[in-house]
Order: sequence, then structure tokens, then C-alpha cells
Amino acid sequence: MNAKKRYKILLLFYENNPNPKTELIFSSSFELLLSIILSAQSTDIMVNKTTKILFKIANTPEKILKLGLENLKYYIRRIGLYNIKSLNIIKTSFLLINKYHGIIPKNRNELEKLPGIGRKTANILLNVLFKKKTIAVDTHVFRVCNRMNFVKGKNVKIVEQKLLKVVPSRFKLNIHFWFVLHGRYICKARNLQCHICLIYDLCEFKQKVI
Repeated sequence: MNAKKRYKILLLFYENNPNPKTELIFSSSFELLLSIILSAQSTDIMVNKTTKILFKIANTPEKILKLGLENLKYYIRRIGLYNIKSLNIIKTSFLLINKYHGIIPKNRNELEKLPGIGRKTANILLNVLFKKKTIAVDTHVFRVCNRMNFVKGKNVKIVEQKLLKVVPSRFKLNIHFWFVLHGRYICKARNLQCHICLIYDLCEFKQKVI
């Protein structure tokens, strides 16, 4: 795909949704951090149902540690991989208190030292909390990029590197959420909604469903 077409696609997304947001519900940096840890291999809907209850009980590192591992497991038991996620949340809460004075670090290296936080989730935190022009590539972004030929890559790291190179600076802050929402509701893994696609005429996917 050439640069002119990419720009048109991004401009359409911008005009349709100038301020895209994560669908995770949170009211503090720590709540977002926990929601992101919980969201791995789970849906935002399930995470929000879980955190709606959890955050009333514990929504700070101190309260999480006071809640304890077994009680935390109980509150998040409906989330996939809840055992390891509970342990990661406890460890992360401990580190935030004892190493970072309760403040979420603002750089990638430090974020990725927190249990349960990888490159993708670090990118989201940097983007949402600190307005860094990072581009997180999850399964939706990876699928959309490859399918419509926006950029091609065999893995998420390659796709991220290519996106950082070709996406104009003005769009970098928002492209992750545009493509996530597009992949979640329109350019789905199955049951494609090409007939209502905003970028139908610009997409280079050869097997569009009309």
C-alpha cells in the first residue's frame, strides 16, 4: 500500500472518530494497569464486569496487597488465566509500592519489569497515560494491517516497527485504537462486515465480503 492511500485511510478514521478510547473502564492509572493485565486473552467486556466489583474493594497497590492473593483470585476467577494474573498483580503492586513509590513508571524498560506487562501492554500504558506516540500491536491490529495490506509482517514486532515508520506523527497516538475497534467490529476474524466498512474502497483485501 502506498503512502497516499494510507494517509487517506487514517484521515477517514480520524474524521469518523477523532478521539478513540480504550473500552476498558478505569478511573486511575493503577486501575488501567490492572485492567490491562487482566485483559490478556480475555475480552474487555469480561474485564469490565470483573473490575466493576474488584475496584470497589481494591483499586490501589496498598489495597490489593491488603486483599491478598487468595481473595484476589476469588474476585477475578472468571477471567482466563486468573491464577497467574493474580500473582502478577500482587507482585506488581508490591514493586510499585517498594520500588516506584506508588507511581507507575513512564518508560518502557521499567514498565516491562512489572510482572504481567509486556511490550504490547507497555505501549498501551505509555500511549494512554503519558501520551507517547507508541503503537501497540495486538491480534486485531496485526490482522487488520496484514489483511488490508496497510503494512505486512510475520509477527507483531515487525508490524509495529513498520507502523512506526510509515504512520504520520499526527496519527500515531490514535492508530492503535482505530484499528482495534475496526478489527473488533468490522474487520473481524470471521463474519467480516465489509458492506459497512468505512474504508471499503481503499482496502486492498482481495476477498472482501459484499
